[in-house]
Amino acid sequence: MKIIQNGTITNVKGIKATGITAGLKKSGKKDMALIYSEVPAVSAAVFTKNLAKAAPIITDIEHIKNSNTQAIIINSGNANSCTGEKGLENAGKMAEMAAEKLGLEKEEVLVQSTGIIGVQLDMEKIGKGIEAAAESLNENGGFDAAGAIMTTDTFVKQICLEVEIGGKTVTVAGMAKGSGMIHPDMATMLSFTVTDADIEKGLLQKMFSEIADSTFNMISVDGDTSTNDMACVLANGLAGNGKITDEHSEGYKEFKNALYKINEELAKLIAKDGEGATKLIEVTVNGARSLEDARKTAKTVITSSLFKAAVFGGDPNWGRILCAVGYSGADLMIDKVSIYLKGGDKKVQVAKNGMGISFEEKAAADTLKNEKVEIIIELNDGEHDATAWGCDLSYDYVRINAEYHT
Repeated sequence: MKIIQNGTITNVKGIKATGITAGLKKSGKKDMALIYSEVPAVSAAVFTKNLAKAAPIITDIEHIKNSNTQAIIINSGNANSCTGEKGLENAGKMAEMAAEKLGLEKEEVLVQSTGIIGVQLDMEKIGKGIEAAAESLNENGGFDAAGAIMTTDTFVKQICLEVEIGGKTVTVAGMAKGSGMIHPDMATMLSFTVTDADIEKGLLQKMFSEIADSTFNMISVDGDTSTNDMACVLANGLAGNGKITDEHSEGYKEFKNALYKINEELAKLIAKDGEGATKLIEVTVNGARSLEDARKTAKTVITSSLFKAAVFGGDPNWGRILCAVGYSGADLMIDKVSIYLKGGDKKVQVAKNGMGISFEEKAAADTLKNEKVEIIIELNDGEHDATAWGCDLSYDYVRINAEYHT
């Protein structure tokens, strides 16, 4: 497996993309992206579990069932969420307009929107934007596409890698957006992965759902689950590897590891770019009775506002961590729990057997000064592990969200 430096989704064989300005954002920045596979592709996706699903989500839940998904049209600046029947009609029109320009059926196009909730799309701008996007598709448009889906993001999130399968080079690449309204159960985040691997659609869906549970569903910035969350993958088979049809197929393990790596890195980039964040936090839980207990514990800690505020302030307040472990709902013995703080090459134990121990407070505080802070929680009660990612809670988070609509 090899990471491609500065690689984008258009490193993948047969993938073209673009990012253009449709005039949906007041800032005048790019606000529409189009991803297109030159040949038919199978797809898989996971969607928000919020009951208030946005119109594009409702549309895509149906379109993802199609045997061919060849394009994805995305706008930023307007979420087309909580917009009723009109919003649903507009999401369908976006798919239709993109399909018409690309010579596809509307069911072969996925649609996504992100931005302000409760405002109808300006379909005149959308229509002109789709036309411009279709005309500007190119083999080097990956970076522009990744930039066009951003809202409060502070940097472009993308990654590309290659893996050898059956003597063929398979490329997997992804781009994502997400900074706020991020919380497990499809944390607002959008993620789009493309690959030239040849794989059966049902197997791809099973694989991708499992990967999402360990990556995107293990991040949290602010505890809010968005109406528009979606992660998807397209696979067009142009790499020429022997088709992966089941878990025993040649290359199954290698491809799954590559797909996991792409989505884990995108998930961490989203957590790192949490609104107002100054630190990436990684919480690892070891020794749980079950995988569910490990995940539940890690997710609860990473979601704790008190804990996140302490990390921002450089306060090694381990009691907030143990408190979150205690109310996580996981099946565990609190008097077996040990906690460590780690930053850089420094690792400090701050609790053992559910109680505080003597430790050097300055050394513990120093671990929290790093850009990446690791919290290691040993439950000492089983063999299952899980990791969750998030960020600290700063003054700027409140400022950004207080001013978001303006």
